[in-house]
Amino acid sequence: MTTFTPSETAVTEPVKKAERVAKDYVNPYFAGILLGVVLFLAFFITGNGLGASGGMNRMLVFLEDLLVPQHIDRTPYLIDMAGGDTNPLDSWVVFIGVGTMLGGFVSGWLNGRFKVETNKGPNISNKMRWMMAFIGGSLMGYGARMARGCTSGQALSGGAVLSVGSWAFMFAVFGGAYLLAYSMRKFWN
Repeated sequence: MTTFTPSETAVTEPVKKAERVAKDYVNPYFAGILLGVVLFLAFFITGNGLGASGGMNRMLVFLEDLLVPQHIDRTPYLIDMAGGDTNPLDSWVVFIGVGTMLGGFVSGWLNGRFKVETNKGPNISNKMRWMMAFIGGSLMGYGARMARGCTSGQALSGGAVLSVGSWAFMFAVFGGAYLLAYSMRKFWN
């Protein structure tokens, strides 16, 4: 019988890191049904739909209130959210935003899909991709405030209650996206 010590195996076999194998995505039809159930429960339990831009907006207003509170008290749009002693983070939509970010992180981690990377086409640099993402995100954020809701709030919540404005917004978003995608194709091909 041959005996060996742990130090001998450590020398002959290198230790490998445990790699997480990415699990398959959920069937999109099943995910859509789950999203519909969550939306229904949100309306049923809280009386509110789903949305993200309102929570992010309140987080930014919270920071603005810390840095320049005099601006908050002079702006009619912001005074309802954070004027005086009002805490802008005291809203259900903030918890939805935080829960969405935490849920996405936990889901990615548990399913082996969490990694830091820049998704881009082969013909652009990481710097250009990040610049375009910042510009696009800024335009979408501005558009969400002008439309009084983001795509999730307008499409899911507004569409579910058959709001004509929400349906018009979503047709405009998809139409604009298709027109813009053609001119931006070099960033992905």
